Amino acid sequence: MEATVTTANNDEKTWGGGHEIQPLGASYGKMMMWFFIVSDALTFSGFLGAYGFSRFKFIETWPLADEVFTHFPFMHGVSAPMYYVALMTFILIFSSVTMVLAVDAGHQLKKSKVAVYMFLTIIGGLIFVGSQAWEWKNFIKGEYGAVETVGGSLLQFVDKDGKRVALADFAQKLPEQREALTRSKTSWFMEDAAALPTYSVAEIQAGFKAHPDLLIRTEKLTAEKKKTVLTRAESEAHLADAKYVVEGANLIRNEYGNKLFADFFFFITGFHGFHVFSGVIINIIIFFNVLLGTYEKRRSYEMVEKVGLYWHFVDLVWVFVFTVFYLV
Repeated sequence: MEATVTTANNDEKTWGGGHEIQPLGASYGKMMMWFFIVSDALTFSGFLGAYGFSRFKFIETWPLADEVFTHFPFMHGVSAPMYYVALMTFILIFSSVTMVLAVDAGHQLKKSKVAVYMFLTIIGGLIFVGSQAWEWKNFIKGEYGAVETVGGSLLQFVDKDGKRVALADFAQKLPEQREALTRSKTSWFMEDAAALPTYSVAEIQAGFKAHPDLLIRTEKLTAEKKKTVLTRAESEAHLADAKYVVEGANLIRNEYGNKLFADFFFFITGFHGFHVFSGVIINIIIFFNVLLGTYEKRRSYEMVEKVGLYWHFVDLVWVFVFTVFYLV
């Protein structure tokens, strides 16, 4: 009986990335792209899972997406909840369609069509990244403002009909001197408070007192999924405990509701935006290679197909991010 010995150097038993042996019928480059996609998918799953756990734990104080994402370019003052986010999503998904067309044109070795569809994909990615930056700007800047109490509760202001009222609409300017604590004027362990809010707590309290038709609503949700509106007497009692004026959102405070919402929003959408931006850069490189005829000379547009896998993955991840942050 003869024994068969297989060594690590046997080209018939191991895969060195060549064309002789291709697991699952995929080339070495495609397999490596799939490995990256699977590992990155697990990373995003962990982030979204943490977000879901935190939202479930603090569901009573979690911000309502329809009240946070209400801006639309060139429509200042018009409430358009979720409209622009939906447009961003459509543009990104459409860019995935143009990528499919680019890959198909590559299979047919049609250089001009590959270039056109790659160019459209790049434009779609740039529009999406720019839209995310614009959305971040509005989220950070805020619209109405709020007040945080000593206990950490968030107080928002509404009129008798329950409509939000901005701090600028009722706050009174008082003759007081406020100086920002810059790093040069504080100790190393003190928080840098260079960016003072537009109004002080005293100015908000004075303005609220001068407008008897104003009420306060808390960040807690009712059974009808609406914020709890306090009576005038309850509003005055809660406002007496005010400690900070909150304008917009950052990693410390958030005028829209629970602080963790802003932390997750910046981290997850920023991480995804980094992926989209990286994909745009890669697409630009591939686009110029197409124009130079690099893949035409190779008689293979597999590189377009590999970057297409990455782009489809980025689009798919946004579908989950969109669902978790904006729809659920």
